[in-house]
Amino acid sequence: MRIITDFGTIPDRYAKRAPQSLTRKGRPVVSFPFRLEDVPQGARYLHWMLVDPDSVPVCGFPWIHWSLANLPIEALLALQPEGIGSSVLAIPEDFSRNLSNLIPGVPQGRTSAASPLVMEKEIADDPAVLMRYNGPTPPDRVHDYVLSVWATREALPDLEEGFWLNALAHAIHSAQPVAAAARAWLPADA
Repeated sequence: MRIITDFGTIPDRYAKRAPQSLTRKGRPVVSFPFRLEDVPQGARYLHWMLVDPDSVPVCGFPWIHWSLANLPIEALLALQPEGIGSSVLAIPEDFSRNLSNLIPGVPQGRTSAASPLVMEKEIADDPAVLMRYNGPTPPDRVHDYVLSVWATREALPDLEEGFWLNALAHAIHSAQPVAAAARAWLPADA
């Protein structure tokens, strides 16, 4: 399985320089599109995380920008655009905000904005910021963001809306064997 994007650096519209119309409380909230190629035939669910390991010197931990679990591949196939090959799955732009309308019941995890270490009063009760895609906003320099995707035959247990990233990591580890895994390093400008 491979992750494919149409960009080398995460475009501004999904990151720090997003127009105000694509932000919420100052944070970019429109998720970028990507494609998955060669997802194994036996795989039935997708799971992913987008994490910034370069944030460790800035805040002390890798920043969680987006996580998702138990996306049924069959439901995603029904959303595929005309002309896309059967071995390719397209994840459309703004999938994170639109997911509950497109494929209800697929849980998204908390971002680092939900951490008690960084919780800001203005977002304390806003799931659109706390449990959806939060685009890159590196404060100091270009950061590399790691998008990791897993395909499994079975849904991962015990992951509900607002799960923490460690719960996803443990569930993936317990789901062995994973049908496929892929990782992409995606830089974003400071």
